[in-house]
Amino acid sequence: MKSAVLGAALALTALPLTANELFDVEGELSIQQRQFAETGAQGQDKSQTSIAIEPELYWESDEGNTSFVFSPFFRWDSLDDDRTHGDVREALLMHYQDNYEVRFGVGIVFWGVTESQHLVDVINQTDAVEAVDGEVKLGQPMVSVGWEFDDSLLDVYLLPYFRERTFASEDGRLAFPGLGDTDAQYESRHEAFYPDLAARYAVTYEEWDIGLSGFHGTNRDPYFINDLSNNIAPYYALMTQIGVDVQAIYGDWLWKAEAIRRYSLDTNTAFTGGFEYTYVGVNEGITDLGFLVEYLYDSRGEDVPVAGQNDVFAGLRWVLNDLDGTEFLLGGTVDLDDADSKTIRLESSGRFSNDWSWTVTGWLFDSNDASDPIYALRKDDFLEAEVSYYF
Repeated sequence: MKSAVLGAALALTALPLTANELFDVEGELSIQQRQFAETGAQGQDKSQTSIAIEPELYWESDEGNTSFVFSPFFRWDSLDDDRTHGDVREALLMHYQDNYEVRFGVGIVFWGVTESQHLVDVINQTDAVEAVDGEVKLGQPMVSVGWEFDDSLLDVYLLPYFRERTFASEDGRLAFPGLGDTDAQYESRHEAFYPDLAARYAVTYEEWDIGLSGFHGTNRDPYFINDLSNNIAPYYALMTQIGVDVQAIYGDWLWKAEAIRRYSLDTNTAFTGGFEYTYVGVNEGITDLGFLVEYLYDSRGEDVPVAGQNDVFAGLRWVLNDLDGTEFLLGGTVDLDDADSKTIRLESSGRFSNDWSWTVTGWLFDSNDASDPIYALRKDDFLEAEVSYYF
């Protein structure tokens, strides 16, 4: 699939352009350094260096109603062979006509409003070797149609191919013990070729933004089972999910919530909701300080295989409002059933110039319970610095 998409993109670059056609090439080159506080649970090194490149090719037709974007990604990593990987993030042909839009190819679709996790975000698979928070996604093959109405949008998706989640190798950091190079297993006999269907209806009413979504197909979140060699293998079951996301702005208050009902190997209800209050004009009216609080709930209780079954997230967001776009977020999540289970994270970013930017990210993990998903990361506290050049 990737070779065919790449060939199409190269052919597109060779086409002669008319006077009104637009063709543009830009991208990002970044150098990243991770430094861990101690040697990993499996003896992994404390230092991890990587280089990533993500170019973007964009073409637009004479009429301006047809476009194509091609964005491949590649990372080289000094420590983890499984983190040295490539992906096609986007290779998407889009056509606009009247009040509808047709999209075909590989794309990234984001659903969600909350800060601590995104329950309703089910289109794309997580690229877990990229970031521990699950925010980075793999490109998803898709055919979709979107309709725009007066105050609402309707998007429908056919997803013909499933992407397996990436995981760190045993030599890499943020690795889970026993999860080696095992083959994934599927509930469907069609395996990765089971066709998924998804839809989302979004409406705006006064201060409220409301999204209603549905999905049926292969669960992006794997279960984990022991294979015949007693290694841990990911198991991708089928699922049906109904979701809602809500966001409302009242003055300096931003209220947001996500909730799902998921039917898979186990059936559960999950909810994340809270607020962000921004105090505008701190430091003699220059900077803004935001206070974030969210509650995370999962009906499976302490048996849930992920963090967030009865937790509280709290954080501070400091936006400097300077020319370099500098901002900081410091937050943490605490398990209300076990106060010893918690995570703390720091996110900061800014620009050196129009062409150069920086980010600094830090994570602390604390758990004494071997059944807690965070326990596997107890030795993986790290600080990550990244410098990016935009061309």
